Amino acid sequence: MNETTSSKKLFIIDLPNQSAVLSLIGPSEIIRHQLQALTGVTLVLRGLQLLVKGHPAQLERTVALVELLRPLWEEGQPISMIDIKIALSSIDKGSSLEHESFSRQILARSQTGRLLRPRTIRQKAYVDAMECNEITLALGPAGTGKTFLAIILAVRMLSERKVERLILTRPAVEAGEHLGFLPGDLQQKIDPYLRPLYDSLHILLGLEKTSIMLEKGVIEVAPLAYMRGRTLADAFVILDEAQNTTITQMRMALTRLGENSRMVVTGDLTQIDLPSGELSGLAEASEVLKGIKGIHISHLTTVDVVRHPLVQKLAQAYTSYDQSNR
Repeated sequence: MNETTSSKKLFIIDLPNQSAVLSLIGPSEIIRHQLQALTGVTLVLRGLQLLVKGHPAQLERTVALVELLRPLWEEGQPISMIDIKIALSSIDKGSSLEHESFSRQILARSQTGRLLRPRTIRQKAYVDAMECNEITLALGPAGTGKTFLAIILAVRMLSERKVERLILTRPAVEAGEHLGFLPGDLQQKIDPYLRPLYDSLHILLGLEKTSIMLEKGVIEVAPLAYMRGRTLADAFVILDEAQNTTITQMRMALTRLGENSRMVVTGDLTQIDLPSGELSGLAEASEVLKGIKGIHISHLTTVDVVRHPLVQKLAQAYTSYDQSNR
């Protein structure tokens, strides 16, 4: 419904329920204030109606933004500043249709009820690649969802009985600390390296279910060294932090792939902790494996960072710094 008011116009958006209202205003109305600050319009909630008032160009952009966010507020899902900025970027770049295609692709639901889905165009392409290829390499900075999206897909395939096991592994690069000097038994020594993988499993499955599946061996979380000499059949294998694999380790890991298995290799080539002068196995693999059928290489960028907005700025700043000092 439209209504002209002096030089400004009014557009009314009907909301389905109170959950949608709460989603669009956010805690302490922070989302409503952010939407107003970014678009220049005035937003007023009256019952189950959102009144949008502004100049025609502002109004059009804001209504388009609210529509792109519809998959979130229709479900009463929380809206973040990242969601708003990604949607606005899609509108400004003329890629609203592509945004709609990934925003409605629900991958799973977290233990707290949050719907988990790709949040950028490249993330959707990455998910599609994992579904269609036996081996996927994902390169990109921290916060782009490389590992988390892989674990979501792996857990889904496990629940659908498409694979029998989920194997999560990463190299235990010591980064200045020697395992022998750390307290505890071997498992306690290596757990800090594997903690991010456990955290993702807890978000998806909960602590109790994760523990049961670990005990039964349905899910295995282990350092990369434990993969030597094994053939990983009927499994979804995720090799995380692969920029810290040596060439030998990477070749060993890739050749572990068995029948009816899938492997996702993730890493950030700007965060290599290997000794100076030692080439990363991921760097080599990303060049050697180009163009091989059944293998896809996904490149995520700072635009795909979906953590705190400041993380994206940090990633962009360091990328610019690295490029200017080459």
